[in-house]
Amino acid sequence: MTNLASSAPHIHDAGAFDDLVDWGAQPDALDGASHSTGRLLHKGPGNIPETGIWDCTPGRWRLSVPRDEFCHFVSGRATYVSDGGEVIEVTRATCVLFPAGWTGTCTVHETIRNIYMLS
Repeated sequence: MTNLASSAPHIHDAGAFDDLVDWGAQPDALDGASHSTGRLLHKGPGNIPETGIWDCTPGRWRLSVPRDEFCHFVSGRATYVSDGGEVIEVTRATCVLFPAGWTGTCTVHETIRNIYMLS
């Protein structure tokens, strides 16, 4: 059951939800041709907060996080490497908070699904 027009927008079984929209090629590609799809759950005034589902296919790209972003990965496998060299491995059931200004690279090894919130 999904109700995006609710007073509390919701998607049941978000890990398997398949009514996604094409969000295009991942910008700043370094290797491969990662492609994104997703579904916006809610976007507030001035786009704050923003929350939804994001899927991305394998590839590698530069990443610069503009606002605090909480991510709950529900499937797939990826490696994030900060510009300072810290390695963050993500798999199913991994939660990560990328603070505003975080920069580095992302390598998606197996298509990932991320339930996210930008604030």
